[in-house]
Amino acid sequence: MVTVLEDTARARRVAERVPDPELPMLTLADLGVLRGVEVGADGTVVASLTPTYSGCPAMAEMRADVAARLRDAGYERVEIRTVLDPPWTSDWITESGRRKLAEHGIAPPGPAPRGGPVPLVLSPTRAAVPCPRCGSADTEETSRFAATSCKALWRCRACREPFEYVKEI
Repeated sequence: MVTVLEDTARARRVAERVPDPELPMLTLADLGVLRGVEVGADGTVVASLTPTYSGCPAMAEMRADVAARLRDAGYERVEIRTVLDPPWTSDWITESGRRKLAEHGIAPPGPAPRGGPVPLVLSPTRAAVPCPRCGSADTEETSRFAATSCKALWRCRACREPFEYVKEI
């Protein structure tokens, strides 16, 4: 006999393995958007996801992928909830996720800005982003946006390789 706790742990393991549609080297758990998985007394699995930012176009794909994986694992009733509070920050990316980003040539984000008013500055605010390939700090931003709005394009002046950078949010 499988207990609710064992079933919840199994459902969580299934949901944790779903890859992010925009950063497929990361799972939704690595990215920190999988907030929770519960199995109710009636067997309904409820998975909670938090978007990386409001309007994230990948949310529909994430919801569909998690639901499909859970159904493929034998869960007939699956519900996906969007949780907006507390909002996601790039600090929720796990250490494993940060390592995977760097291994795939994408610079992981630094610490996210903390709450409170955001000061308006008229000069460049971004410190150098270390190159994920050679580690050099001699890099420059070439575009504020990359393939997705949560990434920017950078170039390393030392090894001359372009790379993407996940922005702090």
